[in-house]
Amino acid sequence: MPPARKIGLFGGTFDPVHSGHITVAKEAADQYGLDQVLLVPAAAPPHKHGAAAAPYEDRLRMVELACQGDPRLVASRLEENRIPSYTLDTVRAVKGSLGQDDELYFIIGADAFNEITTWHRWEDLLREVQFIVATRPGHDYEEPPGARVHRLDTLALPVSSSEIRARLAAGESPPELPPAVREYILAKGLYRPSPAE
Repeated sequence: MPPARKIGLFGGTFDPVHSGHITVAKEAADQYGLDQVLLVPAAAPPHKHGAAAAPYEDRLRMVELACQGDPRLVASRLEENRIPSYTLDTVRAVKGSLGQDDELYFIIGADAFNEITTWHRWEDLLREVQFIVATRPGHDYEEPPGARVHRLDTLALPVSSSEIRARLAAGESPPELPPAVREYILAKGLYRPSPAE
C-alpha cells in the first residue's frame, strides 16, 4: 500500500500567476508537509465578474511556467471545462483520485476565505476539506463554525494580479512576474490595451 500523501489544492484565476502565488504555494508545502500542490486555473470563476483578461490556455501555460523548478508544484486542468468553476466540484474530483489515507488541503487567501459563506454549497465544502488560509502576519479573519483551518502567515500577499495587469498595460515590466511568465506575456502580447484605448 502506498504511503499516505498530503495534497494542496490552490485555485484561482491566475490572470496572470505571479510570484506571490508561487511563494504561498511553496510556503504552504513547507509548513504543512505537502507532497504536492495543484495550482488550478479557473475556467470561469463565479465570484469574478466578467471574463478573465487572458484566455484559459494562456493562463494555464503561465502557471506551468511558474511551477518549473519545484517538483511539488503542478499545474492542473481540473477546471478546464467547468463553467462555472465551483470549488466543491473541484475538491470532490481531487478527493476521488486520492487514496483512503491521503489528506487534502485547500489553500486560500484570507480575503477570499472571509467570503466563504457566500460560495456555492459552502457548508458542504467545509465538511469536505481542510483549509490553509494565507494571511499577512497580524491580520485576522472569521472562521465559520465547523471549518478546519490551518493558518499560514506570509508576506507574499500584497501584490495583486489586477495591479500587475494595469502595469503591463502601461508598458511596465512588473518584477513580481517570474521571468518565464514575463517572457511568455511579452511573446503573446497579453494584457496590452486594445488600440481603441
